[in-house]
Amino acid sequence: MSTFVHRLWLGFSLLLLVASSLKAQTPAPTAVVSTPQVRAELLVHAPEGVAPGKPMYAGLWLKHQPEWHTYWLNAGDSGLATQLDWALPAGLSAGKTAWPLPHKIAVGNLTNYGYEGQTLLVTPITVGSDFKALTGPLNLQLKAQWLVCRQECIPQEGTFQLALSPHTSYASSAVLFEDVLRQQPHPLTGARHTATAAGHAMQVKVSGLPKVLQGQKLEVFPTQSDLLEASTERHPQAQQAWEGEIWTAVLPASSMRVSQPAQFGLMLVHGQGAARSAWLAEVAVQGAWAEPAPVTPAAMVTTPPATASGLGFGAALLGALLGGLILNLMPCVLPVLALKVLSFTRPHANPWVHRMAGLTYGLGVMASTFMLGAVVMGLRAAGDQLGWGFQLQSPWVVSGLCILFTLIALNLWDVFQVHQVLPSRLLSWESRHPALDTLLSGVLTVAIATPCTAPFMGASIGLAIGLPVWQGLLIFVMLGFGLALPVLLISWFPALSNRLPRPGPWMNTLRHALAFPMLATVIWLLWVLGQQTDVHAVATLLGVLLLLSGLLWSLTLQYRVRLVLGTLFGAMLLWALTQTSALLSEVDTPNRPVASTAGERWQAWSEERVQAALATGQPVFVDFTAAWCVTCQVNKRTTLANAEVLADFDSRRVLLLRADWTRQDPVITRALSALGRSGVPVYVLYSQNRPAQVLSELISVSEVRQALQDLPLAPR
Repeated sequence: MSTFVHRLWLGFSLLLLVASSLKAQTPAPTAVVSTPQVRAELLVHAPEGVAPGKPMYAGLWLKHQPEWHTYWLNAGDSGLATQLDWALPAGLSAGKTAWPLPHKIAVGNLTNYGYEGQTLLVTPITVGSDFKALTGPLNLQLKAQWLVCRQECIPQEGTFQLALSPHTSYASSAVLFEDVLRQQPHPLTGARHTATAAGHAMQVKVSGLPKVLQGQKLEVFPTQSDLLEASTERHPQAQQAWEGEIWTAVLPASSMRVSQPAQFGLMLVHGQGAARSAWLAEVAVQGAWAEPAPVTPAAMVTTPPATASGLGFGAALLGALLGGLILNLMPCVLPVLALKVLSFTRPHANPWVHRMAGLTYGLGVMASTFMLGAVVMGLRAAGDQLGWGFQLQSPWVVSGLCILFTLIALNLWDVFQVHQVLPSRLLSWESRHPALDTLLSGVLTVAIATPCTAPFMGASIGLAIGLPVWQGLLIFVMLGFGLALPVLLISWFPALSNRLPRPGPWMNTLRHALAFPMLATVIWLLWVLGQQTDVHAVATLLGVLLLLSGLLWSLTLQYRVRLVLGTLFGAMLLWALTQTSALLSEVDTPNRPVASTAGERWQAWSEERVQAALATGQPVFVDFTAAWCVTCQVNKRTTLANAEVLADFDSRRVLLLRADWTRQDPVITRALSALGRSGVPVYVLYSQNRPAQVLSELISVSEVRQALQDLPLAPR
């Protein structure tokens, strides 16, 4: 979800947290509090019992469910640190929380500091000299509040109580406490650490670090929130270096900064896993603070009401249903739909047979969209940068679809019949299981429909990937239901089927005509392949399609000519396939940067280019596109090529950038995710000191011109 939506949800969560603290009734204290997201337990470490001068620690142990996290002392770009409020017997006092070393957790375009998996928040307990051991149990009480987040955030709290015997040793959790205490940062005292303003950043110098660290890159964790940007590694100004024994860094000032403290804390971390070590420096600010960094385009995003990624779950389901219905009109889907509908015109067919065919077709469609959604969500959860239509980013898949659509077209033209090329045993098995044909038809429909992200689909799919798994998968299933709905209605209601024309010679004419949109799809896919690879791969694949057609034609012949021509075409086809495979293997790498020649209106996109233009006050319009996206190509050749739109771009000196997602590109995928989208097209207008504006997916001339009206005209 976008940064704006995330912060809005966070604010709402914090309000709920405050409201929850005002409840009239408090749950009974216990040592363990469990929620669907976190298991929290109060632990104690007092190996020599509870007595003056003896070590004693108490801690809140948090075990998070997968993908959920809570926060460190400084939560980062969003979030809230866990709060511990102790109620201890007389003679015992709680010290400052000893926080385990945090990790940086990316949530969209935000960077948070916190904990996943298991962690223990430790509080040292001082047993004073005035402590008097009681004859009964010693009660430790803790009221804790925490914010647990995945994409959404949930405020939670618990009241804990543990009864201790003063003369008993408590060391069962010694390993957990010792690990946290070992992680505590080493104070860098005896040396001066300074920070001076440098543009929108602070130039920091830290002395006294161990010599073994010299030349090493360190993780940076400010101990105070809203002073420095949390995502320093991704910020174009951020950098660090060593000047002899002095570690230096340029750290951008936060766009949320409102105070100017004379000093601030900086924790520097080095190492991985259990070998991580930390050092804490109190940095003195020399002179004035740097001006807050301007809000980056991805940090604030406005979207049109009809397609905002923050739309409700019900609206997302409706959008997915409408998107699935629209997909039936795509040129590559319409022939499959027409052939399926024609099957209902067969005379004397049992209505029950029609209904079963419709149900199995719908099952194939919805099961396929469900599986595709599960694959995308699963791979993204595992860290892969994928979006909707990812399969069309592979030249191998595009080439395979070219062959498939050519086979369908040749079959529609009666160049070959299925029974001529498939074994009779397989055909007889298929005839005994007619449901298989309709099921596979549904699978095929989804395979060829996914790149056609219709105008009502993009926001729903983008939202689905960020929702809990069951809600996201339900949106994908609803998309499949919309795609299958026309066939389901015609098959299930005989009155609709009876309105179809009666069988006749026209059916053969229509069958032959439907081959043309199939071949038109092949032409489009070949163009997509050319964008992904080069002209040599396209020419070789064309040769494969020609030889495949010749082989299928030769199998319809008889006698020796069938054997001779079939062998000749088959051998040539195998050779052509090896050549195509070699060419595809050579170019099967992620997107390479596309160089832009001087004078071109559209330039290749990069985040650095966006930032550089905005820094000079120049507005930027970005077209996130792909060659396999039909809607993208329509918009590119209509609205974005309109003379009035181009004149408005020129009059306001708008930099036009194009982010080509034809091949898989993790950088573009991350940029789309920051905008709350998982597919293309996406159109974004950036301008200095304003939120980025995301336009609708099926943009119009009037919409673009209206968005440009608020931009000042460029001086002549």
